[in-house]
Amino acid sequence: MSHTHILVATFPGQGHINPSLQLAKKLANMGIEVTFMTSVFARKRMANAAVPNGLTFVDFSDGSDDGLRPGDDRKRYMEEMKISGLKALRNIIQASSERSRPLTCLVYSHLFAWAAEAAREFHVPSALLWIEPATVLNIYYYFFNGYDGDINACTSQIRLPQLPVLSTDDLPVFLLPSTPERFRLLMKEKLDVLDAETKPKVLVNSFDELETDALRAVEKYELIAVGPLVPSGFLHGEGLSDNSYGGDIFKLSENDYIEWLNSKPRSSVIYISFGSMFALSRMQMEEMAKGLLDCGRPFLWVIRENESDGNEEDGPKWSHFEELERIGKIVTWCSQLEVLSHPSLGCFLTHCGWNSSLESIVFGIPVVAFPQGFDQPTNAKLIEDVWKTGVRVHKNEDRGIVESNEIVKCIEEVMDDGEKSKELRKNANKWKGLAREAMEENGSSNKNLKYFLKELGHV
Repeated sequence: MSHTHILVATFPGQGHINPSLQLAKKLANMGIEVTFMTSVFARKRMANAAVPNGLTFVDFSDGSDDGLRPGDDRKRYMEEMKISGLKALRNIIQASSERSRPLTCLVYSHLFAWAAEAAREFHVPSALLWIEPATVLNIYYYFFNGYDGDINACTSQIRLPQLPVLSTDDLPVFLLPSTPERFRLLMKEKLDVLDAETKPKVLVNSFDELETDALRAVEKYELIAVGPLVPSGFLHGEGLSDNSYGGDIFKLSENDYIEWLNSKPRSSVIYISFGSMFALSRMQMEEMAKGLLDCGRPFLWVIRENESDGNEEDGPKWSHFEELERIGKIVTWCSQLEVLSHPSLGCFLTHCGWNSSLESIVFGIPVVAFPQGFDQPTNAKLIEDVWKTGVRVHKNEDRGIVESNEIVKCIEEVMDDGEKSKELRKNANKWKGLAREAMEENGSSNKNLKYFLKELGHV
């Protein structure tokens, strides 16, 4: 068997690290030598991650070894990361060649577009790991290749080849006229890197059955679905007992939320989480709290320490807090995979980040879609209208927030055991089965990954 050595280089955000690390572990368990490169800060937070044989970590200082703080200059941070990251990457490529284990391929996440340029310098093949749905990549491609007029027309009927009919509300936020131009240029830079190659390979955290048309819509790119990239222990019902793929990589559970979930009836709990980057305004939190009280259903709500108006000891300083704790549980952190795989879960109220959206599919949990930014409006569109596994909240445009009665309406549509709820659960269960089949030994994603490796000369 020829020697294969793949470098996975990833941006240090949790939404990038999670799928990148799962891909790296999967490759290592297939007998491939894998080097995983990220920042010092991310590597420190990953200290508890179990590592299979064949996987090596390297880190580099991005100038923020203790993490970014509010008020830090993000533009300068990205510039510093590029300078130090390129230097580290070149050193790794050279060192690998010197010890006769040269890189076969560089796989990079999409805020590390500069990594592909370094790979070209050394004549190393590269592939982008796209951590959003293929649909979103296609929308960006069309926007920068002649369809920008259609997309900017602000109509309720945006028709792009082989994609569902979209409205302005369904577009990735970076393409909205209100978004600063520099963010659009950031997305264009990613595509420019791909366009510098002939038929560039893009590994997509999705699966063939989920995005059949979108994965084949842009002939210029070779989109290869290799997802869902979630820990295999959860796919096989083993959860945290699978040592090589144990739970959340950034933190070990110290909370009693699992015991609390154990005390609740099957499919009865609403799980609420807005991911690691977005925080609700105080007014929106008040509406959420009122909606949950009006529902009266048990809920598990993740409110990060930096998301509340109180300090860590006192908890959030907003009304209804004590009333809420009588019917639900509020935590500052939980292992999302543990929660989503728990039998008491009945509904996931989510910001629709792609990792969360895909995890809801893997575990067959119907969704209340509450998008905030980035690719999330598109993900919410797919959830509601294409896969039909959830419903999407709608803002009161005058107030700029989702009101409590809308939150109640959407939760009840998912949870009330009516016809709509039954249809959502049936669809969620169907996609759960297809997601797991894709990741089996002879499943589509596993075959796609083997095809990708064969193209690299790994046989």
